[in-house]
Amino acid sequence: MRDLAFVGFLALLLGFGLKRPFIIVLGYVYIDLVSPQRLSYHLLSSVPISLIFFAAALLAWIAVDPKDGTRFSVRQLLMTLLLGWAGWTLKDSDFPLDAAEKWDWVWKTLVFAIFLPLTLRTKLRMEALLIFMILGAGSIIITGGIKTLGSGGGYGVLNLGVTNNAGLYEGSTISAVAIAMIPLILWTMKYQTIFPQDWKVKAFGWALIFACLLIPIGTEARTGLVCIAVLAVLLLRDSKRRILYLGLLAAAGAAAVPLLPDSFTKRMDTIQGYEEDQSANTRVMVWAWTWEFVKDNPSGGGFGAYRQNRLMVDTRVPTEAGAAAPVEVLKTVDAGRAWHSSYFEVLGELGWPGFILWALLNLIGLVRMEMLRWRYAKAPPEDRWIWQLAAALQAAHVIYLVGSLFLSLAFQSFFYMWFGLQIALDSYAARQRKAAAGVGWRAKVATSS
Repeated sequence: MRDLAFVGFLALLLGFGLKRPFIIVLGYVYIDLVSPQRLSYHLLSSVPISLIFFAAALLAWIAVDPKDGTRFSVRQLLMTLLLGWAGWTLKDSDFPLDAAEKWDWVWKTLVFAIFLPLTLRTKLRMEALLIFMILGAGSIIITGGIKTLGSGGGYGVLNLGVTNNAGLYEGSTISAVAIAMIPLILWTMKYQTIFPQDWKVKAFGWALIFACLLIPIGTEARTGLVCIAVLAVLLLRDSKRRILYLGLLAAAGAAAVPLLPDSFTKRMDTIQGYEEDQSANTRVMVWAWTWEFVKDNPSGGGFGAYRQNRLMVDTRVPTEAGAAAPVEVLKTVDAGRAWHSSYFEVLGELGWPGFILWALLNLIGLVRMEMLRWRYAKAPPEDRWIWQLAAALQAAHVIYLVGSLFLSLAFQSFFYMWFGLQIALDSYAARQRKAAAGVGWRAKVATSS
């Protein structure tokens, strides 16, 4: 029955896509994020549905979508160069089979991110993309939130729908995604026009935000707690009543702490001293190893190059309770430890050329959103949504970059869709300004004549 529901929903999207081709793009977004083929027992597991939807979306765009005013941005060029460099490194990869396996989904992420801005020509389409992304990821987040309320969750034990610990179904990844989504949920609650702006939309939005905040608790992901702290600071930036905001934040934190599971608070305590936690200590050792590796291999080792590391890890373990307790140093050998950082992931796999392209892509995105914030800060009411969306996308981007310090999210498709939305918003605003300038010029000519 679940398979039939998935097949029926995807068939419905394809059917609507015959009338409105952009819906096929949204169908691909849903498939890429939720992975219904992994949730399916049989009917979808052997069908290349993502390829079918992407091919249909590309053909529909070529055939019927207007192309006037379409431009290829610098960030799309950077993603194209990053795609080309990643493909070039395959021939010299230290682990060819592992590199080919990762390349199989990385190139799809980059190609779709390059293509997506070309289709997002209107505010309605940008709204629709955000809603599909929020509801797609929300289907996983709501599941995790309900299970957290019911059981309290636990590190590595919160089942989000599938046992395959990849994509948005990986605990730390969905924690970062959930918190980064919150600014965009707030924007959607205020500015979307697809659903009636009534109490039901507001209630669902606040309930989803609550579920997002529950995910780091249920997964016990330390990165999620760091992302929440960053979100609190970013929301303070645009708050009009900052003293009241800080007071409410402190009250909410004080009220929440006694309700948190003991396992969660104990795990969060390890943030203070990484040397007493083997997992955190090993990550630091991997980063040091990567830095030395890139000194000898400036072009990187290709996808999966971390598999060759071998580390001698010293973990400090107190032998008794208390702050002044004696400490025993345990020595362990770890090998093939993953990057656990997007920055070192890109640096170790694609070397300095790949890292520079990736860093430029992120830096330009942040700067362009800040420019839109300043340009539309005093815009008329009908254009205020541009300022708010730029601020939300920038906040989500900052949370992504902070989460990337501790997680391998360098090629996570969810964030590249946001990159595509940033480019589309920038292009849309440029077209609006150009049109306004044209109207102003014609008005001056008419007045003078």
